[in-house]
Amino acid sequence: MNTAQQILAVDTRYNTYRSPNNPQLRTLYIKRRTQLLSEKAIKEKDPNIRRQYFNLRKQLLSRNYGPISVSGSVRSFNLRSRTSSVEASFDNLHLDSPSPHEFRPTHRRLGSTGFGSGSSFGFVFKNEPMAEEKTEDGVIPTSNASASRAMAGNTSLSENYAFAGMSHIFDQHAKAVTAIKFGHNDKFRLGCSSLDGTLSICNFSTSPPSVSCTLRGHSQGVLDFDWSLSNDFIVSASLDGTARVWNTSSGQNIRVLPDTYGTPVLSCHFMPLNNNMIVTGNQKGFVQVFNMSTGKCTKGGVAKALGPVRALEFDTSGIVLWSGDDKGSVFAFSLDMAGKLQRIRRIIIADGCPVTSISCRTWISREARDPSLLISCMNNALYLYGIVSSDGNLQLKSTFPVKHKKQSIRSSFCPLMSLRKGACVVTGSEDMAVYIFNVEKSGQRCLNKLLGHSAPVLDVCWNYDESQLASCDTEGTVIVWKREQRSQCQS
Repeated sequence: MNTAQQILAVDTRYNTYRSPNNPQLRTLYIKRRTQLLSEKAIKEKDPNIRRQYFNLRKQLLSRNYGPISVSGSVRSFNLRSRTSSVEASFDNLHLDSPSPHEFRPTHRRLGSTGFGSGSSFGFVFKNEPMAEEKTEDGVIPTSNASASRAMAGNTSLSENYAFAGMSHIFDQHAKAVTAIKFGHNDKFRLGCSSLDGTLSICNFSTSPPSVSCTLRGHSQGVLDFDWSLSNDFIVSASLDGTARVWNTSSGQNIRVLPDTYGTPVLSCHFMPLNNNMIVTGNQKGFVQVFNMSTGKCTKGGVAKALGPVRALEFDTSGIVLWSGDDKGSVFAFSLDMAGKLQRIRRIIIADGCPVTSISCRTWISREARDPSLLISCMNNALYLYGIVSSDGNLQLKSTFPVKHKKQSIRSSFCPLMSLRKGACVVTGSEDMAVYIFNVEKSGQRCLNKLLGHSAPVLDVCWNYDESQLASCDTEGTVIVWKREQRSQCQS
């Protein structure tokens, strides 16, 4: 084993301690470490420097997390292994000639995945001891974990989700804003898609916040979009029958992906494990996988749902893909690295009621550690399902009343809920309110209700550290909510 592989082996061994509650983040961290080591190897030819670095890194990691044996082969890590835990594979790793798609982080997913400035990796490198317990999935922070409480702001759930009005209002779109998403591991960039046929990127790093970029090219409304892993690209899905890939720095449209069946594209998603693959769902119920480089559908990359596909979501391994259709069904597909789709399961959520949003979590709190799906459905309900098997089987855990009968309402998990007791979700509603629910509290579970929109709220989203909450409505308004410094709210 050469020195570079030894460094990666050490990082992998300590990865469970570094990020105990996010398997995908651990995978992305190792990918980024691989890329950096590859880049440095080209510039630095002296092997002694790398050996010195290896010894220093072992000492620092051992000091922070305790000694761990790093003997053994790195071949024990397999990227395509279990659904519940995705681990980095170094079987065919060539540090001097990395694959352009295997190690360059140009795709999306889950909270802390940007690796740039503002990265949240910093909190796991603190020298303070973390209380922990052993489980089959690794080390999980307990209620005594000071680092976890610090990330959560050392506040109760009711205090953490108390708001004092609006911080800023954006109104750059002429029609309904259909979806909003913060960039991955980015506090300050918020993307918006609209029925006016454009997308916009809002910047919170300026005072006052401003619209930094408008993406123009679609001839009809944009229903969905997704950030790439490093926030370099956005893919959008439109009623004009195309998905488009945009450069977020220049605003340039770099790729047009016409729908194979010439029908409106309703949903889109980057594939987590292959930065070059894009998944779309269309009006005729087809789920398709496209190669971003060629613009063509991959071989075997087409599967059929029962109706128009409004929602797409990957599990944290990037292997299982869920799609929600207009018939009230969620389909689980397996997707391999070559872009081949295979339907493995159908789950009926609410027969005949469209599924408009799907969100996935590995585990939602210390009290509820099983992976979960949050599903919005047009029958005035928000569903929380537990993922009970690796092939995507679901079991209903809880239901929340939400006015949702006509509009494509979306919901999401609150990012920091796994770092403290309790777990929360946030959703839009047709009654013009934003709701925050505590999913583990019996009885009255509505933690907060935010009023300020004058039209149905279509989507809500947090940035990765919950410092910003945004919501959008059918009139094209985007509201950024102001957090209370000290809350008198009762949970």
